[in-house]
Formats: sequence, structure tokens, C-alpha cells
Amino acid sequence: MADNHHKVVIIGSGPAGWTAAIYAGRANLSPLVLQGTQPGGQLTITTEVENFPGFPEGIMGPELMEKFQAQAERFGTRVVYDTVNEVDFSKRPFRISTDESCYTADTLIIATGASAKWIGLESEQRLMGHGVSSCATCDGAFFRGKEVIVVGGGDTAMEEANFLTRFCSKVVVIHRRDSLRASKIMQDRGMNNPKIQFIWDTIVEDIEGSKETGVTSVTLKNLKTSEISKFPTQGVFVAIGHKPNTEIFQGKLDLHPNGYLKVTPGRVNTNIEGVFACGDVIDHHYRQAITAAGTGCMAAMDAEKYLEAQEANLATSV
Repeated sequence: MADNHHKVVIIGSGPAGWTAAIYAGRANLSPLVLQGTQPGGQLTITTEVENFPGFPEGIMGPELMEKFQAQAERFGTRVVYDTVNEVDFSKRPFRISTDESCYTADTLIIATGASAKWIGLESEQRLMGHGVSSCATCDGAFFRGKEVIVVGGGDTAMEEANFLTRFCSKVVVIHRRDSLRASKIMQDRGMNNPKIQFIWDTIVEDIEGSKETGVTSVTLKNLKTSEISKFPTQGVFVAIGHKPNTEIFQGKLDLHPNGYLKVTPGRVNTNIEGVFACGDVIDHHYRQAITAAGTGCMAAMDAEKYLEAQEANLATSV
């Protein structure tokens, strides 16, 4: 079991988790990264990333995460492909149980991220990164001059639709109801944008296209008339929200009503001393690789300071 004790354990391996590992490794803390069910996080289902600094020609999402991991391992990070299913903060060191083993940690950095909510179509998953996206900020520039659809009716959908009009010739919002759920100000922005059109009482039943051609059309169903129709489009942006990956922390850490982890404003410490959180699991607003990486840096630096304080207290009490 001694082999399974670490000063710093990081749960999650997206930009936040790897950045935390790089900083913790450089501080000689020999961190452990438990990669989880989606190693590399959401960037592994992204094709080209053009907005991460340092890559002027762009870089593929999976390749960027491989570089993050290689940098973390260079500084002594131990990486285990395993999924955490339970945490125990009731005593110290903290206990982290996975599918394969059990670990203890003096500090814990949570970088479990958030997952986009999807419609649930096979074609949606098959064409992800080839015309299907859940992030206009990440992928909108690839659709310059094209006609796309946005699925959803809340603030997220209106934000995505308005952002896409910077690049796209037309944006059509597909919504299953006859009115938007978005806030009044966001509704007004969408309704008053000449590039945005609306199709009401309608769902997307299928997405046509291939990895070679990209998206070519969608199959729509009107929920009031049951009419099925084909609608030509060159991109599908699913904007029905994100779900933070915080299930295992419910009842153990303070959460916002929307499920995101609560941290001290401007900081990354949770309500339990020695437990830090970073990346999309605390951020429902920006959700960018660069902002996630920034908070990963903050978490590692705070973990280092916490450990130094603990060691100093131990030394004075002896």
C-alpha cells in the first residue's frame, strides 16, 4: 500500500489535470494522475485546435494532449489508466478507490471536467469532429461561409448561435418547443440577428454525411405534425448544455445547484482543506483548454503551498 501513497493525486487528464501534473512534478512532488474514462478529456474528440497559444499552424486535439502528457511524465508524473469510483475525505491521508486499486493522498486535485450533453444519435457520435460539435468557440472558424444548425433553446444555444454568425452565412436554431427557454436578453439577441432563423417544435432524428464529406443534411421531425423532412446543412452544433463530472463528490464536497464544484472565488480550493479543483469541473462559463490549464497551474501551486505548510506545522509540533 505504501507504493500507492502519493503527496499529490490528480483525478482527470485533460488540460487542467496535465498542467497540474507538470507544475507538481516540477516541484518534486511526484504526482499521480488517474486518467479516468476519457484520457485527455474533451480535446481527444476534437479535431484541429487553432486557439491554443504556441501552435500557430494549429494542432490536433489528441496530439496536443499527448504533448501535455509527455511533458508531465518528463517531470516524474506517474500515470495510471484507471477510473475513480469513490473518495473518502473523512480522514487523512485521503483515500481514493478505483476500479483496479486504492490510493491515498496528502492532497487531491480534481480535474474531472464536464461532458457535453448529446442528442443520443449514432450518427452524432460518428461525425463528431467531422461537422458535429458541441463548442462554437472551439470549432466555429472551421465553418466560415457555411450554413449550420444549432440544436437547443436555452442560453447556451443562443450564445452559440450568435457566436457562429461571425463566421457562418446562416445559422438555423432547431428547438423542440415553440418558444425559447433562454433568458429574455439572449432571446432578443437571437431574434434580432438577421443571420439566425428558427425551426420550432422540431427534433433532429438523424445526421447525414461522412468523415470524408462532413455533414450534408439532417433528418427533422416536427413533434406536432409528425412530418419528417430532410434539411441540408454543413454543420451541427449541439447546445443542450454540459454536465460536470461530479457524481462521486456529491455529499462530500460543496456543489453549486448546477452540479459544478464550489471553490473560493478567484481561487481553486474546495470546502475541504487540501482538496483543490480545476478546469471545466469548476467552470461552466469559459470551458476552454487554455482557461482549464490556467486553473490547473493554480491548483498545483496551492497544493505545493499547502504541503509546505503541513510540513512546517509538523516540524514545529515535534
